[in-house]
Amino acid sequence: MNNFFECGRFRFPLVGEKSKPLVMGILNVTPDSFSDGGQFNSLDGAISHAEQMMQDGVDIIDIGAESSRPGAQALSLDEELRRLMPVIYALRDCGKPLSIDTYKPAVMREAILAGVDMINDVQGFRSAESIDAVADGNVGLCIMHMQSTPTDMQKRPHYDNVNEEVLDFLRHRVNECGQAGISKNRICIDPGFGFGKTLTHNVSLFKNISEYQSELGLPLLAGVSRKSMIGEITGKPIERRLAGSLAGALAALAQGAKIVRVHDVAETVDAIKVWQTLS
Repeated sequence: MNNFFECGRFRFPLVGEKSKPLVMGILNVTPDSFSDGGQFNSLDGAISHAEQMMQDGVDIIDIGAESSRPGAQALSLDEELRRLMPVIYALRDCGKPLSIDTYKPAVMREAILAGVDMINDVQGFRSAESIDAVADGNVGLCIMHMQSTPTDMQKRPHYDNVNEEVLDFLRHRVNECGQAGISKNRICIDPGFGFGKTLTHNVSLFKNISEYQSELGLPLLAGVSRKSMIGEITGKPIERRLAGSLAGALAALAQGAKIVRVHDVAETVDAIKVWQTLS
């Protein structure tokens, strides 16, 4: 694995004494996200939430303007930019790397021009246009796997071998990025827990996190916070999935994941401190 993850203006060590698990905090500026839709879709609310995450010890702030929950409908380009750009301009000098959760090449370009440090693409940079949008410069990239689209991804997810198929997809996308001149130092991978997967698929992917990292030589980002897989395991509704989400984050780190994407930053940071001290 590379020694560093290059994330725009920031560089995170992945090995050695200075390395540590990275906590990516979720900032949804949407009215319809599955967990916190509507809570932070005003500019003041978004800034306040970002400031709280920074106080709580967040490493990366991931801003999303379009919901990718199961059944979500696509958002227009203009509306995504209208929601997103004011938040980027307000936070770009906050001292933490800003990640943008988008699959639209035009949004990627605008966000990079505005100063973001990372692009988190749920479609895994499948299009030549998306790769072209991020090829130059030094923004970090998260390549995620998703079967189908948010509209129908959870209707009948099917794989002959989920680990082989997801790994093959990620390997192909990484290679395509490499052919475009994108350094592997800029890339992390995400198997896409809950994106076109059943609980059985998710569990199988989870138990192979270390294999994914060793096969591709890249840091893995795990996002399970408050997701339906936590609900299926615990039987709890979204608002009562904190304990399960913390357990999921620690289990991912124990399997070797380098980044966890979470809603509850303060609690996750505390859980990691205790886990590291007692392990």
